[in-house]
Amino acid sequence: MTRHSLAELEAVLAIVRCGSFRAAALDLGMSTTAISNAVAKLERELAVRLFNRTTRSVSLTYAGRVFVAQIEPALEGIQTAMDTARSQQEMPSGTLRINTFATAAREIMAPLVLRYLQRYPRVHIDIVTEGRLVDVVAAGFDLGVRSADLVPSDAIAIPLSQTRRIAVAASPAFFEGRAVPQRPQELSAYPCVRGRLPNGALLRWRFEKGGEELQLDVEGPLTLDEPSLARIAVMNGVGVGYFMEADVRDDIAAGRLVRILEDWTPPLSPLCLYYSNRRNASAAFQAFIALARDVAAGRLA
Repeated sequence: MTRHSLAELEAVLAIVRCGSFRAAALDLGMSTTAISNAVAKLERELAVRLFNRTTRSVSLTYAGRVFVAQIEPALEGIQTAMDTARSQQEMPSGTLRINTFATAAREIMAPLVLRYLQRYPRVHIDIVTEGRLVDVVAAGFDLGVRSADLVPSDAIAIPLSQTRRIAVAASPAFFEGRAVPQRPQELSAYPCVRGRLPNGALLRWRFEKGGEELQLDVEGPLTLDEPSLARIAVMNGVGVGYFMEADVRDDIAAGRLVRILEDWTPPLSPLCLYYSNRRNASAAFQAFIALARDVAAGRLA
């Protein structure tokens, strides 16, 4: 097997896993042209077409299905052997891929990710943020970070935060000449910056107090699917915003935002780092887990 042929085989499996040449290219850190050329070269060497391609879809041919069924376990064996070798490293190196959502990435960046990179400069960390839930193993990630209630039941989870909460806030100027809402239902009289979920649905604002639970469909002049954009809009007086507390904690402390309805936003599930059980994990992976446990236990200053 030449050095290049292994990359070509990995390209084929990535296309099958991701469903398209473009998604596979992103997954492998290649250009779409490069992955297309790799597959074309392999097809020429085999003298058989592996994929049926149209402008809208990609599917395996019969020969492609047979080929993938035979190479997949072989490549898994090679990957296992490489992981076994890496686990013997004295100095962690290589790449760790983490799947999470944007707010969680911001929360773990300083206490965990940057601290880890300072300790282990030979490791590269690749963080992918997305709102949708993915199977981290099937998607080729080493680790995931999600709320505890969204972690798969068969995963190993490490709680990373003690308390997470929602913060409802607006700019000080917004409340000039306006009464501050005391109950969530009063938000119907105020413009709000609405959020859109990854599935396209509008985010319903959830509240709870003394056993009473509410979900509100707020109204307002602006709908966004990115919290950082909502923060800009709210700070400029567009309306009331609904945030993860970590995204606006500094703004509230500095007086740039005014928090409201705090007694209606109880603690949420903690943030967790999670992963599937694996034997012969790389030294980089083991070191990351060890540091995460130290952070979670408060053993680091």
